[in-house]
Amino acid sequence: MARLKIQQLTKSYQNGVKALDDVTMNIANGMFGLLGPNGAGKSSLMRTLATLQLPDAGQVHFDGNDVLQNPQEMRNKLGYLPQDFGVYPKISALDLLNHLAVLKGLQHKNERKEQVTSLLQQTNLFEVRKRSVSTFSGGMRQRFGIAQALLGNPQLIIVDEPTAGLDPQERNRFHDLLSEIGANRVVILSTHIVEDVNDLCAEMAVMANGKLILQGKPSDLTQKLDGKIWRRVIDKAELAQYSSVFNVISTRIISGRLNVFILADQFPVPGFEPLYPSLEEVYFSSLFGSANQNLEVRL
Repeated sequence: MARLKIQQLTKSYQNGVKALDDVTMNIANGMFGLLGPNGAGKSSLMRTLATLQLPDAGQVHFDGNDVLQNPQEMRNKLGYLPQDFGVYPKISALDLLNHLAVLKGLQHKNERKEQVTSLLQQTNLFEVRKRSVSTFSGGMRQRFGIAQALLGNPQLIIVDEPTAGLDPQERNRFHDLLSEIGANRVVILSTHIVEDVNDLCAEMAVMANGKLILQGKPSDLTQKLDGKIWRRVIDKAELAQYSSVFNVISTRIISGRLNVFILADQFPVPGFEPLYPSLEEVYFSSLFGSANQNLEVRL
């Protein structure tokens, strides 16, 4: 049963940009991946769910609560890691997390100390707890961001582009942390990195130009594309010709050679080979493939 119900959300800004265009989805417990290019509307949706802005129209319910009518009840259940967050200079991780815990309503000193210590250990920051957060690396700051998002045992956690700019080791560590916290609550992972969703999420959606264009289980969506993705090595000079004839969804350099990937229901021409789709092909097909409406798997 869905815990988070989003119905027909619409949001336009004063500059005329329609950031959300009739977005509807249901999200249950576990990791939910929200994919889309920059400017797709992901951050606008996250800010709306986090009660940082009101939509022009639509409804949001979490565990039966009308979020737009009772935003404080949502805030009491929410943990939010925005794409960018600032920290106070020269304040240690321990002191800053304790301060944020007070702001979040953890008034009992012993309970607050126990939770702060536990979260620093869970995010592997306990050994550096006395260091200023402003001196942390990007990965350490993101782990601190998760620690503050988990204060108060929230039931809905939103993380916006959490692995952008992280090195592979920190990215893997962050993935392990997200997997650990995502078992018994709703965790929405908003990203443009396909691998993050592939590694972590049992459910996903794709947004583009403010619209929800695809939703379902990654395994179902890849299976739906089976037999429709074809690959061929070409010369760079041939790309324009292939793009004019075939439904090209992406290109990729593999071992120094340009590979073109196309979407077609049948074997195109000699020289192409079939490719069992990965989530990356699902993503690019939804964005650039003319058959994207046929891929949709609604929950």
